[in-house]
Amino acid sequence: MAAQTVTVEDFQKEVLESDIPVLVDFWAEWCGPCKMLSPTIAEIADEADGFKVVAVNADEAMPLMRKYKIFSIPTLIVFKGGEVYKQSVGVISKEEVLDLLK
Repeated sequence: MAAQTVTVEDFQKEVLESDIPVLVDFWAEWCGPCKMLSPTIAEIADEADGFKVVAVNADEAMPLMRKYKIFSIPTLIVFKGGEVYKQSVGVISKEEVLDLLK
């Protein structure tokens, strides 16, 4: 199962107002490294316990890209209590992604 898709319109509700941590994957269809990271994100989404995993299509979310100063993708951001907790840019291992949630 893939991460839940989140748009600019529902980002506030699904991410910022979430009562559990949220791992957000900013990606794009044309992005090779995003495609490399995608299976890892899907695996983590399937195993998520105590957090949720969502995906934001960067091409369709320019206001979010600007707000969070995302200049390269894939970018992973963990939000806790509506605030940026940790962030990573580029392809990383499953263990490194899970470390972001700690």
